[in-house]
Amino acid sequence: MNKCVIYPGTFDPFTNGHLDIVVRVHSLFEWVVVAVADNPSKAPMFSIPERLDLIREAVADLPNVEVDTFEGLLVEYATKKSSKVIIRGLRAVSDFEYELQMALMNRWMNHEIETFFMAPSAEFSFLSSGLVKEVASYGGEVRHLVPDCVGDALERKIPGGSK
Repeated sequence: MNKCVIYPGTFDPFTNGHLDIVVRVHSLFEWVVVAVADNPSKAPMFSIPERLDLIREAVADLPNVEVDTFEGLLVEYATKKSSKVIIRGLRAVSDFEYELQMALMNRWMNHEIETFFMAPSAEFSFLSSGLVKEVASYGGEVRHLVPDCVGDALERKIPGGSK
């Protein structure tokens, strides 16, 4: 039985949709690793240390959740963490093609790695980090879309941007 699951992503910022996946998966595995990808090509709003701190605060009441960062190939990171399962959230059909390609490539690189796709709760099915940043940048209301600590951080980054 696999005891550890990896939930990778950029998480810039960490949303209630991400938190929903973590909360639901933490009861299915002994250990959950939220693995923050270092992807400078996405021009992140929050630095890696900021994202790590925000996610740690958001999941503080879940004792079997670790927040970590990684660079390079996800399958190598999963192997390092002794995990054979990767969780990926799917919001819409448009996510599926890309996520399926990634899952198949990961499996090709390491046939012991399985990817489980998980749909968010319906209330978060439209939610993305990019959408949160865009709405916040125009001064729109996003506090109900992110954990409180992330809303506070958005307010510091974009004054008036998280209401």
